[in-house]
Amino acid sequence: MTVCAYIVAVIFFITGIVGTFAPVLPGAPLIWLGMLFFGLLTGFENLPWSFFLLQGLLAIAVMGIDYLATALGSRYFGASRAAVFGALAGLVAGLFFLPLGLLVGPFLGAMLFEYLAKRQFEGAVRAGLGAVIGFWSGALFKLILELGMIGWFLIAVL
Repeated sequence: MTVCAYIVAVIFFITGIVGTFAPVLPGAPLIWLGMLFFGLLTGFENLPWSFFLLQGLLAIAVMGIDYLATALGSRYFGASRAAVFGALAGLVAGLFFLPLGLLVGPFLGAMLFEYLAKRQFEGAVRAGLGAVIGFWSGALFKLILELGMIGWFLIAVL
């Protein structure tokens, strides 16, 4: 049963890591669920309730970073709220054109929405750059935290 538990956990972990870059998948919550299923399948050996509570708080923090980083990156470069929504829309649209779509989608979405909102090309380009820098900075930070979650789990169960 332990091997099955590890396989289930790894599937959730991999899907969660993919979710770091694909906004349609909730990355950190999937990682947390992988730990929970592992606990259920193994009788919660070496995994006290405090472990799940702290891991859950980390998962919530990771989800907040996603939105905050894109918004801050956009705002730093002078983008409007429309550009932030455009970056998210571009990111979702970019999923259909992997892997290039993840790079170009947020930029084009933020740029288009900013241009439609303010009719200034230079400001729209800055908004697009800010959205991309914010998204990818946030994704890197999220990835580090998610790998830390997985590392903590492995230390606890091995």
